[in-house]
Amino acid sequence: MVQIDGTTLSLSQTVQVSSGEQVLLSDHARQRVIQSRTFVEEIIDRGEVVYGINTGFGALSEVTIPADELRAVQVNLVRSHACGVGDALPETAVRAMMLHRANVLAKGFSGCRPIIIETLIAMLNNGVHPVIPSKGSVGASGDLAPLAHLALVAIGEGEAIYRGSRMSGSEALLEAGIEPLMLEAREGLALLNGTQAMTAVGGLAVFAAEKLATASDVIGAMTLEALRGTPVAFDDRIHAARPHKGQRESARRLRDFMMHSEIRESHRDRKADPRVQDAYSLRCMPQVHGAVRDALEHVRGVIEIEINSATDNPLVFVDQREVISGGNFHGEPIALALDYAAIAVADLGTISERRIERLVNPSLSGLPAFLSPQPGTNSGFMIAQVTAASLIAENNILAHPASVFTLPTSANKEDHVSMGMTAALKLVQIVRNVELILAIEMLCAAQGLEFLKPLKPGPRLQEVCRRIREIVPPIEHDVSLSGYIELLVPLLHDLESV
Repeated sequence: MVQIDGTTLSLSQTVQVSSGEQVLLSDHARQRVIQSRTFVEEIIDRGEVVYGINTGFGALSEVTIPADELRAVQVNLVRSHACGVGDALPETAVRAMMLHRANVLAKGFSGCRPIIIETLIAMLNNGVHPVIPSKGSVGASGDLAPLAHLALVAIGEGEAIYRGSRMSGSEALLEAGIEPLMLEAREGLALLNGTQAMTAVGGLAVFAAEKLATASDVIGAMTLEALRGTPVAFDDRIHAARPHKGQRESARRLRDFMMHSEIRESHRDRKADPRVQDAYSLRCMPQVHGAVRDALEHVRGVIEIEINSATDNPLVFVDQREVISGGNFHGEPIALALDYAAIAVADLGTISERRIERLVNPSLSGLPAFLSPQPGTNSGFMIAQVTAASLIAENNILAHPASVFTLPTSANKEDHVSMGMTAALKLVQIVRNVELILAIEMLCAAQGLEFLKPLKPGPRLQEVCRRIREIVPPIEHDVSLSGYIELLVPLLHDLESV
């Protein structure tokens, strides 16, 4: 069970909850939330006018709401902001989003009652997943539209998925035994203001991308073996002289994968193989893969700060007896980081595609043309490289940063926006494309190694090849490769154990 307290939630725990792990609110956090709510109720009782508590929102912030309308305005806020469109987010992202929102509220800066957090947790623990359209957020005053669709189900409206069936939010809560929320003053905005859609979608994509960076070392080593390349460029002395953490780690892994390789030993003699250097896509794997590792480590750090940050507005500071309006809901830190991740992951695909080209091109590989035992009669892996090239072309467009574009909203009150959710959604697609590119390289590298038998690669790569051959046989004659490519994708995320 993952316990949330507003300060210690990790991306790894997010992944656990996204996959079904249960959640618990810490007692210490509950006490902070109670103190914050007590202060808000004191403000209401005194009749003070404070933004977000008894005023309108955004461009309507100058409008004071009468005390007898405070409940109605919370519900109206949720309904009016539930304006998302497009395909629904996957349940894993919805669960991560619910978790992140509950964790932010648990910090005790939002002025809501504990029941708000406990209802989100009950929905998580009982599998009530709001249907949340993926589009509609500009990431300025938070991810308003996606979070509104989440809140809509919590109050017994909207739509949800419960036990595999799509139904009304009220029906889902009823079947799960959860009471719909009756929102009090401040609580509608407390559910809507924040960056939890972009941290959920983007965070899960970053976690997946980290696995691809790990897989790239394994697959790149397979390609190097199939092309009878040299591991000399992975010597630790080279990388100690330029000690980027990720570069050095990738070089170490590449050396390990080629240890005790019969293929390597077969061409160690310069007379047998006069080549001094390999092409950059082989020789510079540590520099490229390592840079991607470092970029993703930085982005993970940004995400983990954000999921434990107060991204609401206004913020309630109980100790100072103040409610202060600011802009922590602005998604720029996340938008910039996710754009960075998108560029990094796209380049992981670019270098992989160049290695695929070297494998299938007989003038570069020393292997049969297009990795076919009977080239000419068979086209072999010719179009696999074309498919990889098409995915690269798409990634080149998707890698354009979303964060450099802004468009004013809310009567120009929100005159600079982050487009953080757009950055997150683009990253998801880039990660998916690179999964397929790496699967293609894995398929080609395994085929290339077939032509070098009886020589064997290093023991760790032999184990990878064994696992590949459990899924895909050696290709003797032309077949449709699409299904094989898709079947290898799950293996990419399971190469950390090799």
